Amino acid sequence: MLSDRNQERDRQNNRGRALRCGAGVLGLALLGIAATPAHAETIRSQQWHLTSMAAEKIWAISKGEGVTVALIDTGVTEVPELTGRLVGAKDFPGADSAKNKTLGTVPASAIAGTGRGPGGRESAFGLAPKAKVMPLNITDGVTGEGSLADQVDAVSEGLAPALRHAADSPAKIISISVSLGTDEGSVEVDDAVSYALSKGKLIFAAVGDADYVDDPPVGYPARLPGVVGVGAVDKKLTRVKTSAVGPEVDVVAPGADVIGACSGGTGLCTSKGTHVATALAAAAAALVWSKHPDWTRNQVLRVLLNTINGPAGGEVRSDYIGYGALRPLRALKTPGDPGDPDEFPMPDLRDAMMTPSPSTPTPTPTPIPSASQAVVDVAAVGGDGHSAGFWIALGVSAAGLLCVTVGTPLLVAERRRSLPS
Repeated sequence: MLSDRNQERDRQNNRGRALRCGAGVLGLALLGIAATPAHAETIRSQQWHLTSMAAEKIWAISKGEGVTVALIDTGVTEVPELTGRLVGAKDFPGADSAKNKTLGTVPASAIAGTGRGPGGRESAFGLAPKAKVMPLNITDGVTGEGSLADQVDAVSEGLAPALRHAADSPAKIISISVSLGTDEGSVEVDDAVSYALSKGKLIFAAVGDADYVDDPPVGYPARLPGVVGVGAVDKKLTRVKTSAVGPEVDVVAPGADVIGACSGGTGLCTSKGTHVATALAAAAAALVWSKHPDWTRNQVLRVLLNTINGPAGGEVRSDYIGYGALRPLRALKTPGDPGDPDEFPMPDLRDAMMTPSPSTPTPTPTPIPSASQAVVDVAAVGGDGHSAGFWIALGVSAAGLLCVTVGTPLLVAERRRSLPS
């Protein structure tokens, strides 16, 4: 159970309002049928997110070798595409109670899928196919018992020790699929994030998704200083409608119709949401860190931010897409100066560590663009010489994927995917 100190803070902050319009714990919103891909298309050709990032050009420079990503999710199935890529899997409190214990399989394959499916046949690739994934498994909170706040607490009970384990592990990067719909989290999770940051870990977390409210607010722990909050964009580089909005959105990555490996049926699933976008952001960092193993977390993140595809309105960042869409190819080819190895490149962590003096002026907040401005600047030139419009031109739709909605009450960010029959 959470500490008395934490329970008192929960009462003070009325965490009964943690549930935002049914947004759920590692949501199970869309379950459906995935047809076998058309024979005229390879599975790789249907992975539009890899095409948009020029994956083959990236792999000529880096495949993420030597870097481990700790993936905090409900569990990962040892599918053929992940043979030799999974290390040090561990369950944490509540993992056995997860309603779906394999939701982390698609994000894991999005990070490190080898492209080799059952029998060695061609299948889904990850963005960093030689990276390792450490599955750290927690509950999805969908227990059907207790109050909604109790279920949020149950997720926190597993999340805090999972973060500490990742902090003490060889993993350089932590990818958190969880997005709790609460303004205040647990003291234990807060402390665990601080501990992981003190160990030099680069932490990415899903900002969350919700179908039932316009511009859903960013969830927890993506709200915490030092955590890189990841939102989702579609094939047009436009924010996915369900992706959370707020000042804690730092970057975006593909998070719609992402094809990855899973168990059963055809062995392929499509996924939508900020959890898979977060996995791709972590994979992008793994690519850069693999090429520059002597860099610190701060330098890797700074280069990713310096080479980003910014908001279309020309502002530094927006509450819809943060600083913009990650461009790992440009980060690899023209990284520029990685800067101070000891200085965190985003202002939130620096601000949280500073006590402002009375003379410190209040910074002017970044204006929030209208929904029509919540797109990436498609005129920006990418690191491979193509305009960002190249991302759009090469987007390939996944063929024959049908979905049906399942009305599951959700506690945290709604997660979507199509399952094979």
